Amino acid sequence: MQQRDIGDRAHDHVFDRGNAAGERGTRAVAWLTALMMVVEIAAGWGYNSMALLADGFHMSSHALAIGLSAFAYAAARRYAADRRFAFGTWKVEILGGFASAVLLMAVVALMVFGSVERLIAPQPIHYPEAMVVAAVGLLVNIVSALLLGQAHHHDHHHHERHRHHHHDLNLKSAYVHVIADAATSVLAIAALAGGWLLGWSWLDPVMGLAGAVLVAIWAKQLLADTGKVLLDREMDHPVVDEIREVVAANSKAGQTRIADLHVWRVGRASYACALSLVTGDPTLTADKVREWLSIHEEIVHSTIEVNRG
Repeated sequence: MQQRDIGDRAHDHVFDRGNAAGERGTRAVAWLTALMMVVEIAAGWGYNSMALLADGFHMSSHALAIGLSAFAYAAARRYAADRRFAFGTWKVEILGGFASAVLLMAVVALMVFGSVERLIAPQPIHYPEAMVVAAVGLLVNIVSALLLGQAHHHDHHHHERHRHHHHDLNLKSAYVHVIADAATSVLAIAALAGGWLLGWSWLDPVMGLAGAVLVAIWAKQLLADTGKVLLDREMDHPVVDEIREVVAANSKAGQTRIADLHVWRVGRASYACALSLVTGDPTLTADKVREWLSIHEEIVHSTIEVNRG
């Protein structure tokens, strides 16, 4: 029996082209952060500053997490054409962002433990030296934020044609790490200044606790954003209503109804859907329904079932 040519129906499963600028930015920031991490931890121990030590340990988690983000970009790019990934490798990047958020929570626990320990048993602090190191750490964070900000701007410009703008959550996770570390550096400087000028030695561990609360809030939001994608919780997205509206608008006298609909993300601004229709229209075909959906460019893959009834 002669087989039909399916060349016009076959397609690849690369639904997201990655973020080259984000990958370069996270790689550079990972190395920069790792270098500063070593300096801050050594200075924190040497000058006996809990705020500085907390900032250094916090930065160690950032070095690992931002390194994971860079690795996630590279892995997603390397395996993009691997057919074992049914809907591409974009979620490797999201997994990297989720892992970064988990690491942030671990750092929060370390910051709280260390700060409480110093409140109970205060230690002498070498204020001038510790402030210099904290200021250098803040400068590194500002440079890192600028690097990642440029990558975000490039990515936003590349995707601005999409109706619903979506953030690169892997890049966002790296950015949150940098901003969180910058915030703890500012708190460390304030604590050291208060202790040095006013004699408020208790301010150092209190600022450590304040930094922990701030980081926990950011980490929680990042966990929610990445977890939502990993668990395919997308049925409250506007694109779902748009699919329903398209079917209703093209249904002849209400002959076509949606029996089942599933929508999930396969790229930063790309969605796949599985749509089951019940229709009394004898001329309706799956290709016709795909033509209806084509007005929404974010729907890049669709599986459509047409049932007569």
